[in-house]
Amino acid sequence: MSAPESPDRGTTTIVWFRDDLRVTDHPALDAACRRGEALALYVLDEASEGVRPLGAAARWWLDGSLRSLRASLEELGVPLLLRRGPAGQVVPDVLERTGAGGITWNRRYGAPERAVDAAVEQWCAGRGVAARSFRAGLLHEPSELRTGAGGPYRVFTPFWKALRSREVRQPLPAPRAGRGALPRAADAGGGEDPGGWDLLPPPERAEGLARAWTVGEAAAWERLDAFLDRVEDYAEGHDRPDRDGTSRLSPHLRWGEISPYAVWDAAVRHRAERGSSPGLEKFLTELGWREFNWHQLHHVPDLHVRHVRPRFDAFPWRDPAEAAADLRAWQQGRTGIPLVDAGMRQLEQTGWMHNRVRMVTASLLTKNLLVDWRAGEQWFWDRLVDADPACGPGNWQWVAGSGADASPWFRIFNPVTQARKFDPDARYVRRWLPELAGDEGVDPFEPGPLGPALGYPEPIVDLRASRERALDAYASTR
Repeated sequence: MSAPESPDRGTTTIVWFRDDLRVTDHPALDAACRRGEALALYVLDEASEGVRPLGAAARWWLDGSLRSLRASLEELGVPLLLRRGPAGQVVPDVLERTGAGGITWNRRYGAPERAVDAAVEQWCAGRGVAARSFRAGLLHEPSELRTGAGGPYRVFTPFWKALRSREVRQPLPAPRAGRGALPRAADAGGGEDPGGWDLLPPPERAEGLARAWTVGEAAAWERLDAFLDRVEDYAEGHDRPDRDGTSRLSPHLRWGEISPYAVWDAAVRHRAERGSSPGLEKFLTELGWREFNWHQLHHVPDLHVRHVRPRFDAFPWRDPAEAAADLRAWQQGRTGIPLVDAGMRQLEQTGWMHNRVRMVTASLLTKNLLVDWRAGEQWFWDRLVDADPACGPGNWQWVAGSGADASPWFRIFNPVTQARKFDPDARYVRRWLPELAGDEGVDPFEPGPLGPALGYPEPIVDLRASRERALDAYASTR
């Protein structure tokens, strides 16, 4: 939809950036540059109703990503204006100050964000500002993909089949340089700098994140290229936390430093050049799970607090006060269960955790400790650089058994068995648990009574007994 443009307004177009901090395959930026002068705008919105404030690790990533984006846009001659406040007020204010005749943006799919976008679009329609939105962050529109009965998909396999039957557009190149609107930035009432937004965590944690990650669009492309060179090993390697077997593209996709269209296209071209492989097909399926989780969020807007399966509303989670000490031990990587603790310490130090270990840590919390999955999701939301409004709660509900196409409740990951299978030489455990790295006489998977002597705690829960307790709890709600 586009409002009729007022003849009194100029040819400048505001490009409203959100979770799409890139210049390549950016339909909104491309359209603005084709129209005439472009002025980029990012609004840090922590005030609009229902918008979930970012966690600490995500804020760190945003700071770096905005700095990277500003440099890329400057090369195109497009200034980046940074503002803070409720977007429904800030965006119209910028449009008024600049006299811009148009605004473009790439669509968002969370309910509070859609409400803000609709309000801005309505404001534009009443003032002759041409407003255009584009699909750029997902391969499909969640409102369009429906089952034969007309409802949303709740099972991944038919969803994936339906998605794969659709044509995926080619990614767009970055716009050509030289069509910016540098004088117009001053008309917008001044800008802000992310350094004044208090986005960075304490120095020690920021240094750990900086050691683990290079932020920005260029880094995303480098990571994709490096991963595709070894994608044939992904089918097995993605389950091995002791190897560099995953793409580690999740934060780049979460912040839109690279688009799913670009990733899809690169994977398909790789297949055309080198042939298909189980690893490549598995990687495409993981992109499908990302789409599936966003499909769920579109239809369950409060996915991070509401069960997809309502019967879990009656599940007997432990009282938060009673479970507080166990939750704290889990958060600190002090459960006495090595694979879980290794994962939680990797998370604390790097803002990321291997996917196999995410499932194991989530299973221990929700099933062995009977702590409400929402407490774990909230912790991950604060600690992950790739904290995603759809994938985070979608995956937590998958593990807990309350979500769409969820893992059966009786599938309770045994962290010791998982460690022996996927970290057979204990390289991952020993890397993140230095207490267990120096004594060859200690079993790194089950330190037992020798653990405390090395500064490592005894297990806070008996895995066998707690498994039976979890099954009894589930049986009570069936």
